[in-house]
Amino acid sequence: MSKSARSKERNDERLFFYVVTVMSLFFGTVFCTLLYALNHRDKSQESIYENLPDTQPVVIQPDHPRQLIGFSLTNQAGRVVTRSDLAGKILVVDFLYTSCSLTCPVVNGCMEQIQQLTTNQPDVKLVSLTVDPRDDTVGALAKYGERFGADTNRWLMLTGDKATLYDLIGNSFLAQGPDDPFNYMPGNFLHTERIALVDSSGKLRGYFDGLNPGTATAVVAEINKLRN
Repeated sequence: MSKSARSKERNDERLFFYVVTVMSLFFGTVFCTLLYALNHRDKSQESIYENLPDTQPVVIQPDHPRQLIGFSLTNQAGRVVTRSDLAGKILVVDFLYTSCSLTCPVVNGCMEQIQQLTTNQPDVKLVSLTVDPRDDTVGALAKYGERFGADTNRWLMLTGDKATLYDLIGNSFLAQGPDDPFNYMPGNFLHTERIALVDSSGKLRGYFDGLNPGTATAVVAEINKLRN
């Protein structure tokens, strides 16, 4: 090999090493930044549990009048549930995805309490709407429901077509925020920690903070007001 060829080979090796080093530093920086952001977000979410509010829950008014729209979805027992199946019922509604390990277990723990407090009240139905229908299959919801002792006749965990679910949630319950790469909740819906209360005519009457330990009893008290 000639001297010029060896020199060119060494230059190519140095260039390759330089490119690899720069790319490693770049992707390492990006990874660390993402990791920090996600960790920071998780820690701020974890603080929810450390500082759960102990104030008396209040009804949060909707941003604008909302009515339960028509839909056809499937519950955790594989039964089709439509809007007409819930006609005349008072509905307690929350929003979940089964792989959520932060707010969802707390909110559904609250729903479990509401289920217990409304035993023998056939005019009350609990409804959980998944925001992640791709992964939250009927089987996944059935397993998740068992975790909270969900009665499949009284607590309906619904999945189905994504467009149908998002249309129902967006029109009847929650606004959607702008895309956020650090938003762990699919769909970018706002205030998914809230529990919604719908009267027997299908009108959204308000929300409660699903992270507040006193919400279950407050929801039941509001249900009793609706009956009167």
